[in-house]
Amino acid sequence: MRYLLVLLLAVVACKQTAQEPESTMDYKQIHDAAVFIDTHNDMLTKMVEDSLMLDSDLTGITHSDLSRMRTSGLDAQFFSVWSDGTLEAPFDYANRQIDSLDAVIGRNPDTMLKATNTATIQEAVAQQKLAALIGVEGGHHIENSLDKLDSLFARGVRYMTLTWNNSTAWATSATDEWEIEGARNSEGKKGLTAFGKQVVQTMNRLGMLVDVSHIGVQTFWDVMEETTKPVIASHSSALALHTHPRNLNDEQLKAIAKNNGVVQVNFYSAFIDSTFTRKHEAFMLKHQDKQDSLVAAGLNDYAVKAALYKQFPQEAEALRASFEVLMQHIYYIVDLVGVDYVGIGSDFDGISFPPQQLDDVMGYPLITKALVEKGYSQEDIHKILGGNLLRVLKANEVKL
Repeated sequence: MRYLLVLLLAVVACKQTAQEPESTMDYKQIHDAAVFIDTHNDMLTKMVEDSLMLDSDLTGITHSDLSRMRTSGLDAQFFSVWSDGTLEAPFDYANRQIDSLDAVIGRNPDTMLKATNTATIQEAVAQQKLAALIGVEGGHHIENSLDKLDSLFARGVRYMTLTWNNSTAWATSATDEWEIEGARNSEGKKGLTAFGKQVVQTMNRLGMLVDVSHIGVQTFWDVMEETTKPVIASHSSALALHTHPRNLNDEQLKAIAKNNGVVQVNFYSAFIDSTFTRKHEAFMLKHQDKQDSLVAAGLNDYAVKAALYKQFPQEAEALRASFEVLMQHIYYIVDLVGVDYVGIGSDFDGISFPPQQLDDVMGYPLITKALVEKGYSQEDIHKILGGNLLRVLKANEVKL
């Protein structure tokens, strides 16, 4: 913990000038003084699939754009490289998304900096730039090749979620372990195969964070037995508050804390609100006729839902979790394992229903406000907003 304090002081010093004592600071000052890191944003997919530009005004279109990110107090963003498990050549598609991010950074050298470690995050903060980091969401992107894993690391990837909803040949996912009786990897069992263990070992060797979001329970325990470095859950919440395969149970949360890792809490209403599924099913049933018409017109499931949400905005708004529901997940994990093991992984631009009040990245300061009102100290708030993630990233870095 002493090292964490030194690291935090070094990075935060890049943001702070002379300021008021903590007792007189309001939440906006505490928020601005923090090094705020979000570990999961899906804008890269929208940039590639929808031809959107991060450095344009996307207000009302997306949760994020470069201007709003900077205004929100965000200091470092892990941009997620994603594709579903059915895409051919996912490794090439991952590189295409990284190319898109590199192009944005290249167009905005005065406001963005590509970061790969705590030193470059510190450099970005000192220069008042957004530190842009990369995470890969789904081990299928390496196409069962350690060489391709090495290649992605060389391009700047600093975490990999071992599975998305789809299992790989070498690791079973949370969705498959939860929903499919007899879900198996290529060795005929749940969890990691021998190759999967090599993937974890290679990530540890490289200094790439092992991300346990999305992976099955057995895969999780295999990872915790194999890893020699602290792990992250880049965008997961507490199973005790909502029974969903994407959430972590108490024993998993305790294991991450024991490992000195960090759980970055997810914003998606479907993951954090125990009433969401029931309300959503009622919404879809109410509009069954329109749903059938859209399906008949050739729209896929995602497009059908998006069209209905747009057609009935007030009803869609009512489906969103309350802001307090999100905060309860943060408080719960802090109470269970301590404030040193919690962070923020919004999933913005990869979710359709963020909590109420958190319409986009501009809502981030409300989290700080709630923590202040709950009685959290500035030091603990700074840990949650980014200090804990900095500690884990530093612990994974390889000294050359």
